[in-house]
Amino acid sequence: QVQLVESGGGSVQAGGSLRLSCVVSGLTYSSVCMGWFRQGRGKEREGVAAIDSDGMTSYADSEKGRFTISKDNAKNTLYLQMNSLKPEDTAMYYCAAGEWWGCSTLREADFGYWGQGTQVTVSS
Repeated sequence: QVQLVESGGGSVQAGGSLRLSCVVSGLTYSSVCMGWFRQGRGKEREGVAAIDSDGMTSYADSEKGRFTISKDNAKNTLYLQMNSLKPEDTAMYYCAAGEWWGCSTLREADFGYWGQGTQVTVSS
């Protein structure tokens, strides 16, 4: 059974930082594309960042330079370091695992496994 469990969300003021974690079990973690998505209230889910089995990363344009995705294969854990947070970053953040091409597309449809989400709230 595949499980993805996120943690690390919370409330922070604008300009602050948070580090999200996602522990993965039940799949060959190191061989798939792992990604972070978010969904704000009333908005569609959007890709934030992804990392492939070789450690190559990709980011949505709005997050480049502020967010960093990484993983620890030994711990089966995915991370998202978020700096210089803005109120518009407020959303439910989801960890996802998908096919290797998902790392290029950052499309929700290319990711088949999802966590339950962790809420990030940024106040101005």
